[in-house]
Amino acid sequence: MEISVDNNKPTNLQVIGEKIPSRKFGVEISNNRRALGAINPKGGAQIYSCVVNKRALSQANGNNENKNVVNQVHRPITRKFAAQIANKKQCFPEDVLKPKESSESFKVFEDEPEPMAMETTEPQKDHMEVEMEDIFEEPVVDIDISDTKNPLAVVEYVEDLYAHYRKMESYGMVSPNYMLTQQSDINERMRAILIDWLIEVHHKFDLQHETLFLTVNLIDRFLAKQNVVRKKLQLVGLVAMLLACKYEEVSVPVVDDLIFISDKAYSRSEILEMEKLMLNTLEFNMSVPTPYVFLKRYLKAAQSDSKLDQMSSFLIELCLVEYEMIKFAPSFLAAAAVYTSQCSLYGFKQWSKTCELHTKYSEHQLLECSRMIVGYHQKAATGRLTGVYRKYSTSKFGYAAKCEPATFIVDEAQQ
Repeated sequence: MEISVDNNKPTNLQVIGEKIPSRKFGVEISNNRRALGAINPKGGAQIYSCVVNKRALSQANGNNENKNVVNQVHRPITRKFAAQIANKKQCFPEDVLKPKESSESFKVFEDEPEPMAMETTEPQKDHMEVEMEDIFEEPVVDIDISDTKNPLAVVEYVEDLYAHYRKMESYGMVSPNYMLTQQSDINERMRAILIDWLIEVHHKFDLQHETLFLTVNLIDRFLAKQNVVRKKLQLVGLVAMLLACKYEEVSVPVVDDLIFISDKAYSRSEILEMEKLMLNTLEFNMSVPTPYVFLKRYLKAAQSDSKLDQMSSFLIELCLVEYEMIKFAPSFLAAAAVYTSQCSLYGFKQWSKTCELHTKYSEHQLLECSRMIVGYHQKAATGRLTGVYRKYSTSKFGYAAKCEPATFIVDEAQQ
């Protein structure tokens, strides 16, 4: 039986020992490439004398020549064998070992990216330092993301609103020396007694927080422009609360209620007359940003809970009583109250990047005002003016006044 052999298709016997003609694909390919038909269907690719066939498939076929190659794994490494491994020219064709020269005519990319192994990298230590800084870097929290679907939160305009508040807050401030320049019959102590009493009245009437802060603002702005005798000071306070209620409250106390709480010290006509005088003096300008406007925003930035809310309200109401605190801007006073509250509750200084971003004040800027607030907290339960302390010593306000003051802030300044 004759076996026909296709001369065009090379057999295993034709391939071994012959040089395969090279083909071109854009550039000339080196001579170490083999045609698909050159693969031995029984033994696989061409075997070189120094290559170890770990699978030893030829042993199953009874090929003695390949069996000797496989047995090289079990032979001890002799000097001759080591020299043969070192001299790769004896094992592999010379064109395989020689690095392939790149051809300028075969280019796929104009600007081929540099291999990763060739890129200049910083030492591993620097990478670790950068990674550790990124891990411990405090993130800035988006405090409005939870209110995106709440139309009352006006998330789209809230930053513009508070930028406007900060711009307009100076128009609602008064000179810190108005008691000396404008008033002759009243002093700072009388003002403190009036506001401490109004805080109790505000609490008895269960009014909104905004009403109290606007009441104090109207009193200071009026006293900074109008000279008032001592016996009319309480009337100024009552009328200021009446106007604040008309501006903020849904249910407004009637004039008879004001006459009753003043123990009938003033008549109805006197109250109405003072109301006209105050509105004309203030030019009917009732819309001013108070510390409470900023306090609500800053508490949100601090991600506060009920304890921090009550503590901040307690401290900022202590500031309303003190005349020397009117020199601070409402936004600054609110930020200092939140910062001091955090120090009192947590026992250490805490002012996050989120708070600093939204308040525009750093921790260093707030320290002086914060130390003053701690001093008011320390003496809140002593003396005659204890209205704020008694108010915040109840369960309704979470016994916020019972919290220990952050004395370590004052102690650091004294050291």
